[in-house]
Amino acid sequence: METLINLWHSMPPVAKTVLLLISNTFMSFAWYAHLKNLGSAPLWVAIVTSWLIAFFEYIVMIPANRIGFGSLSLGQLKILQEIVSLSIFVPFAVLYMKEPLKLDYLWAALCMLGAAYFIFRDHV
Repeated sequence: METLINLWHSMPPVAKTVLLLISNTFMSFAWYAHLKNLGSAPLWVAIVTSWLIAFFEYIVMIPANRIGFGSLSLGQLKILQEIVSLSIFVPFAVLYMKEPLKLDYLWAALCMLGAAYFIFRDHV
């Protein structure tokens, strides 16, 4: 455990931010899993369930944003979050929701890379 703590403290803030942003997995489930799992349940059940799942995402997302904001601009932090979100959403959509894998995901990813280039070009 001490090794993990030391590793965490030795990581650069941007790496910590990316690692914590993987919590977006919870948000994908909060926003979309009810469509598959709670389709016949009352809407209030889907809302409460989604809020409970999203709560865990916020517990990790808020520290991620605080850690990242010291090293990244607000725009960089947002684009980074969107890239992580898309990286999580595509496998979620294909593997969990059984959506077909489309080239549109690739085009969206290329647009995100373009956005990342423009928002980060002064940072490197």
